[in-house]
Amino acid sequence: MKFTRFFSRFVSTFFKRELEKVIKIENVTKMYGPTVAVQDISFQVEKGEILGFLGPNGAGKTTTMRIITGYFPPTDGNVYVLGYSILSDPLEVKRRIGYVPENPSMYNDMKVLEYLKFIGAIKDVPKSQLQDSIEKTVALCALKSVTHKRIGELSRGFQQRVALGQALINDPPVLVLDEPTSGLDPKQIHEIRMLIKSMAGERTIILSTHILPEVSMTCSKVVIINEGQITAAGSTEEIGRNLERSHQIEIMAEGPAEKIIDHIRKVKGVDNVINQGINYIVDVDKDSDVRAEIAKSIVTGDFDLLELHTRSLSLEDVFLRLVTEEEGGEAR
Repeated sequence: MKFTRFFSRFVSTFFKRELEKVIKIENVTKMYGPTVAVQDISFQVEKGEILGFLGPNGAGKTTTMRIITGYFPPTDGNVYVLGYSILSDPLEVKRRIGYVPENPSMYNDMKVLEYLKFIGAIKDVPKSQLQDSIEKTVALCALKSVTHKRIGELSRGFQQRVALGQALINDPPVLVLDEPTSGLDPKQIHEIRMLIKSMAGERTIILSTHILPEVSMTCSKVVIINEGQITAAGSTEEIGRNLERSHQIEIMAEGPAEKIIDHIRKVKGVDNVINQGINYIVDVDKDSDVRAEIAKSIVTGDFDLLELHTRSLSLEDVFLRLVTEEEGGEAR
């Protein structure tokens, strides 16, 4: 009896944890003839997360997005969305995903309201629920002022909101957004980012981009892809910690730069010093804390120490370290 209860709890816990993994990409490879677009990539997206799929142009981001959404199959591997396989249950996967491609195609002659009705019907939203779904989508995407305008007459920002609206009309639990702020002005970018961020927790979102602020301002987790392969995954802080062979100290000091650098270099544990005006970036062995010794070396050298603090790797530092190790890949 005790074993039965234990086994029942175990099974219940296991399946609950598995359901938390809303999207699972398992060993996916995509070939275009002899060209490898993505190679043996695997990652997961938990329920309610906004995951930033980050990489330079041609890294394999769009290919991965199209595989997840069922636009074409992988050459090898599989994708699961809420337990459904993109290979064996493609329609079930598509019912649960709202997709906004990088350059969404819409019927420019249609008015916003009739377009949303049209898409709702295509996505099998029940007629009894369609009007309510449209009203919720219009409110969420702030489209009320343009519902009776033709899509082709709208600004790029409003067109992007309509594209998001068509993805949301059937209330999918998963959103896949490929470069959602591409081509927008700064105000429009801010508005779309805030809209996406407002859906955190309520929906699971993959957002692909090559724009670093997009990820740091919007996403809770990052997957970095380069040359068709995953090079890092986790929070920015986790990735940074794993990359750090050294840590950095930032110093502000006044005095002859060459002499200040010479004094700092003499401190045991210092690997490198970069001068930026009165600022100095010091690379230090990962396991060394030499802040006191550096401060002492500057003060005893009769220089003015204005500031000293540790410096964490930024997302830009992390990204550049990962994607510049290998150069010259083919565009994908």
